[in-house]
Amino acid sequence: MREKTMDFEELDTYLRSKQGVTFDYPFDEKVRVYRIGDKMIALTWEEEPLRVNLKCDPLYALELRSLYEGITAGYHMNKKHWNTVTVEGSDVDEETVRELIDHSYDLVYQKLTKRQKELLG
Repeated sequence: MREKTMDFEELDTYLRSKQGVTFDYPFDEKVRVYRIGDKMIALTWEEEPLRVNLKCDPLYALELRSLYEGITAGYHMNKKHWNTVTVEGSDVDEETVRELIDHSYDLVYQKLTKRQKELLG
């Protein structure tokens, strides 16, 4: 088993550092959903190893799954548009996790209306 790249606090801090990101618990007290407005960008849950579901361009998602053992089709998500990234103990390093969070954020942000973007500040 490899060393973990980020712990939950580091993952949470990075996700919440993105402009306009909030979180809630719409399913239960263990599944945290991160959003821009009402659009989901990430989902994580209390389970080891630490994993996060991130939105991803469909072709890029397939490429990532072929390159990393720690990236699989989105758990309980649309597998075309979501990946599950194992953050702890996998071959996905911290820099890659941050890049994938940025990618997820950018994909969702681009789809927001002008008014929604203005409300983010």
